[in-house]
Amino acid sequence: MKVGHILDQKGHEVIAQETGCTVLEVAKLLGERRIGAVPVTRKGKLAGIISERDIMRGLAIRGGGVLADDISTLMTKSVFTCTRDDTVQHLMGMMTERRIRHIPVVEGDKLIGMISIGDVVKERMQETEQEAEALKDYIASA
Repeated sequence: MKVGHILDQKGHEVIAQETGCTVLEVAKLLGERRIGAVPVTRKGKLAGIISERDIMRGLAIRGGGVLADDISTLMTKSVFTCTRDDTVQHLMGMMTERRIRHIPVVEGDKLIGMISIGDVVKERMQETEQEAEALKDYIASA
């Protein structure tokens, strides 16, 4: 199964944040939208990603004053991305190896979606259920 299939199921809405906003603003956005990470853009192009983990690390190291800082101070700048043609298996490997839970989906320079570990697990569970049903049907027809 491919990433494009997941995006077609869940939608292509991307909640992104432009650099220049504060860590507090992003923390509020994460809470309100019940999401774990937000791609960060600069002049419309992907510049990084900021997650709940990044904010927690910043708080632990620098204290509450970090909430007034620009998100670019905490964001992860080297972002691992995927395309709609990447497979779910490829994403599972990347997420496991790199210990990341969110991967922006890009098409050229354009951000077209966001895939979370939850999306990948859901897709994999659906595939497993379909395979099990196919096996049951095969056995029943034999």
